[in-house]
Amino acid sequence: MRTVSHQGRETAYEHHDRGGDGEPLLCVHGSGGSHAVWKSQARLADERPVVAVDLSGHGESDDVDAEAGFGALSAYADDVIAVAEETGARVLVGSSLGGAVALHIALYRAFEPDGLVLAGTGARLAVLDDLLAWLAEDFDRAVEFLHEPGHLFYDADDRLVELSREAMYDCGRAVVERDFRTCHAFDVRDELDAVELPCLAVVGEHDRLTPPRYHEYLHEELPDCGLATVEDAAHLAMLERPGGFNGAVSAFLDGLDADQ
Repeated sequence: MRTVSHQGRETAYEHHDRGGDGEPLLCVHGSGGSHAVWKSQARLADERPVVAVDLSGHGESDDVDAEAGFGALSAYADDVIAVAEETGARVLVGSSLGGAVALHIALYRAFEPDGLVLAGTGARLAVLDDLLAWLAEDFDRAVEFLHEPGHLFYDADDRLVELSREAMYDCGRAVVERDFRTCHAFDVRDELDAVELPCLAVVGEHDRLTPPRYHEYLHEELPDCGLATVEDAAHLAMLERPGGFNGAVSAFLDGLDADQ
């Protein structure tokens, strides 16, 4: 793991470079996650450098004093931009909350990515009232709910499910609740036409947290957005079916490289 200093805190990231000369990409995890959710995307480093960040309060990164909503989203965007500038990454791959961070950067920041991969995410990320209540009052119940079939995973290996559980408990209740409440406040449906860079929406076939219709909406409303479905996967398709996920991302990145 490496770190970069910015805004008075240290943000950690993992960097894979096996000599590929393609466009570097920066992977941004979702609520209660860490860089480890992208472990299977390290395979793409044969083609291009792959970077995976720990957002503030996650994994090995310092936390930040930010309220849920726009404040937290802005702080997470600062983390991503700091790592992108440190590593030269110009393509953002965001999962769930990470997709919201990527769209926030594309809409509101001076940093201009060359492309976005929006995985398991949407232009609006409303969270069930019951889940928000459990996050505040019964964290164990919230974690259990998220790991029921069809939510984070469809039919994953037990080791992957345990990896996800451990990441949430390592973050702690307060950070995970902040993440989900930040998602709940996120809504850029009226602003998508301003995102003019190439995008790809990627969805797990069985994702019930951010279902296919969310990604179809991105495909239809963003000016330049492809659509890919990963079969036999739910929300964390990059972990559950990395072959299908990586294939979709690689094809998108090859298109970006060809256009440059």
